[in-house]
Amino acid sequence: MRARNDQHFLVDRRAVERIAGVIEVAGRTVLEIGPGRGALTRALLERGAQVNAVELDPGLVESLAIGFAEEIRSGRLTLTEGDAIRCRLPPFDVVVSNLPYSASSRITFLLLEVGFTEAVLMYQSEFADRMLAHPGTPECGRLSIMVQTYCAARKIFDLPPQAFSPPPQVRSTVVHLVPREPFFSINDRRLYADVVRALFSHRRKTVRNCLKSAGGMLTPLQVERMLSGLSGEILSSRPEALYLEDFATITNLGCS
Repeated sequence: MRARNDQHFLVDRRAVERIAGVIEVAGRTVLEIGPGRGALTRALLERGAQVNAVELDPGLVESLAIGFAEEIRSGRLTLTEGDAIRCRLPPFDVVVSNLPYSASSRITFLLLEVGFTEAVLMYQSEFADRMLAHPGTPECGRLSIMVQTYCAARKIFDLPPQAFSPPPQVRSTVVHLVPREPFFSINDRRLYADVVRALFSHRRKTVRNCLKSAGGMLTPLQVERMLSGLSGEILSSRPEALYLEDFATITNLGCS
């Protein structure tokens, strides 16, 4: 697992086995982002997974290529050197990864966009708490809304700093994501993402003022339709007080 200015490798064998065993991986193609030294990679391979790994660090890629030479020759493991956010991702069904702290948000939004069957992802605990915050609560944000709109999300377990070498200064949390259809009809999913981003760009403002300040993210016509169609209660609320249905309503007004 990679922190912003350092690398923190998961060394607790029991934790590795727990992560690899959250979902059934035998016979499935698993995307692993940031395999590091390969502890989780090996555990996934031992469970019968086809692993397609993406690693940014050239030195780690070289080390993995040597340590897993047999698995690569047999086709059970592929290694892609590159930034998972920018490179072409290899094929996959499910994702099992200890994500880099600094790229957790961007990778999560990327995975929501490209799609997956299941994902088991490790995050900094504070980040995971924000992701799992219930809509309508002060802790809720863009991440919470987007993940919970399109996924069933649950915390699996926490890990202390001592599970890594060197130990980071924060705790980590493993989260399980399963994609599902939204509870409320969304006429334009791209516009929905723009609405959520626009509202949480000014989360201390009211919805009315957020929409009025959404230049570049929403067109003037979309904003006009939203403002004229929303109730006074929603317009005077702050974004974190809204529920998933409210975000869908706002979006669908912009589509009319």
